[in-house]
Amino acid sequence: DFSRCFGRASFGSEDCARKVPRAFGNSTEQLVRMQSAAETALSRLAMAGFGISVGTVALNSVIFDVDGGKRAIMFNRFPNPFTGEGSGIQRAVIKEGTHFKFPYFQDPKIFDVRTRPRAIPTVTGTRDLQMVNITLRLLSRPDVEKLPTIYQQLGLDYDERILPSIANEVLKSVVAQYDAEELLKKREIVSQEVKEQLTARANDFHIQLEDISITHLTFGKEFASAIEKKQVAQQEAERQRFVVARAEQERKANVIRAEGEADAAKKISEALKFGPALVELRRLEAARDIAALLAKSKNVVFLPSNGGGGQGGGGGGGGGGMLLNIRD
Repeated sequence: DFSRCFGRASFGSEDCARKVPRAFGNSTEQLVRMQSAAETALSRLAMAGFGISVGTVALNSVIFDVDGGKRAIMFNRFPNPFTGEGSGIQRAVIKEGTHFKFPYFQDPKIFDVRTRPRAIPTVTGTRDLQMVNITLRLLSRPDVEKLPTIYQQLGLDYDERILPSIANEVLKSVVAQYDAEELLKKREIVSQEVKEQLTARANDFHIQLEDISITHLTFGKEFASAIEKKQVAQQEAERQRFVVARAEQERKANVIRAEGEADAAKKISEALKFGPALVELRRLEAARDIAALLAKSKNVVFLPSNGGGGQGGGGGGGGGGMLLNIRD
């Protein structure tokens, strides 16, 4: 038994001296074989990983993706002998999906064909030489069938090259035809005219405009101050017109009142020609009003008649008095 050779008593015997080197020799051979197998497995694994990496790179070099809302055109560096295509930009527009290409010989150019918003600010002058700040909002996209022509003439940044220049040109030409006040009163007409002219200019570069609107329209401080002064003057004029109209109405009322009083005096004069009955009637009405007024006063208790009695027990023919508001 190999384990017994490691005891103190039998470690130096001849039998153990022969068994120990033999046992260690067998273990060394096994370790060498295991190490060799591990190195072989690791080498194969590294080769497999390298092959997968090379395959992935090769696969990515021969395919390309066109995402949703995008289109692609192909640029050939050399004529393609397999398809018969010439060099340069090809006329065919590649749709969405995964497609194949020849590495290095073909280079796809991808366009975003979705509608994109863009705000273009500009400062221009009106017909009456007032400076106005205008911001134009555009919704644009390229003409899909004309993508090869757009790339050849303008490149991938076609909107950066074209839209600001033509928008400023159209805005300046349209705004110069109107006064400052007309821009505020005829804003819809101005916007429609800008839309028509700008759409026609964009079509020359194969750019389609979905919507055009004026989102910001302001004038300089001088014009705002002039408008404020004009509003104040208009309000003052309106107030003066009201004062004049009120004075005119008061004049007419006085005339009508005077005409009424004159007519009444004329009628009274005519009535007096036939006797004093009208005067007596007016006297009675006045006496009735005075009596009613005095009856409401708490301080008046006795109302004497006009013909009061004489002093010292003399005088006859006096009328009787009136007792008013007799209270406890």
